Amino acid sequence: MTTPQGNGFVNSKPIIGITCGHTFEGSGRFYVNEPYVRCIEAAGGLPFIIPGLKSAADLDGLLDYIDGLLLPGGVDVAPIHFDEEPIPALGDVNPVWDELELYAARAALHLDLPILGICRGAQLLNVAAGGTLYQDIDSQIPGPLYQHTQKAPNWYPSHSLSVEEGTLLAEIFGSGDVRVNSFHHQSIKEPARGFEATARSSDGIIEAVESRMNSFVLGVQWHPEHMVGYYPRQMKLFTSFIDAAMQRKGRCKAVGTGSTAESC
Repeated sequence: MTTPQGNGFVNSKPIIGITCGHTFEGSGRFYVNEPYVRCIEAAGGLPFIIPGLKSAADLDGLLDYIDGLLLPGGVDVAPIHFDEEPIPALGDVNPVWDELELYAARAALHLDLPILGICRGAQLLNVAAGGTLYQDIDSQIPGPLYQHTQKAPNWYPSHSLSVEEGTLLAEIFGSGDVRVNSFHHQSIKEPARGFEATARSSDGIIEAVESRMNSFVLGVQWHPEHMVGYYPRQMKLFTSFIDAAMQRKGRCKAVGTGSTAESC
């Protein structure tokens, strides 16, 4: 195990902040699903769990330690955050969870921290940067759609998507078709300013977005953490993310500043 030294840790691995899910049930609970932690660990990162704190200054203190940010899947993003009223098909929302991840995502974008958003995390990332969502694709998008909340096992690649050439995602996977799993009913409507849609399913749903203004900011609509045991290619998303965090960690170490220094 890592040996504590003063106020920090001696560890050459990049520290990856993973925002916590939240429930109001009982006395309340913060949680992170294990597959996210295991994928970061297997890719060479050090997972660091970030809960929803009441103090922005305290949250800034936690963000100061990380070299990258993972935004995981979860419940729906409240439409108030993209200037809409809730429609009947909107699912569960959680204001504590939204507040945490909007704050963390905006801070990470400002600092050019590497960010990987997964499912809800991709949607939240887009909203944090000023984009919009479909609250429910089945009721808001005309025409036939695929089954985007699959009934197959969570590791099974239920539909295909097409990756745009010349994108970060194409560097990771190559351009062309990729098969993925699918567990969502919200999706990205309009990418935020400075973002672009870099993969779509053939029914037109945006399956990935990335920032043109940051070194590594990528959101994917599927759940690679469930696929890696059966489809090792999906692990490239995590290893590429960790590589980007490691590069940033090296730059910050070289200039002798903490990870929140904008010069990093």
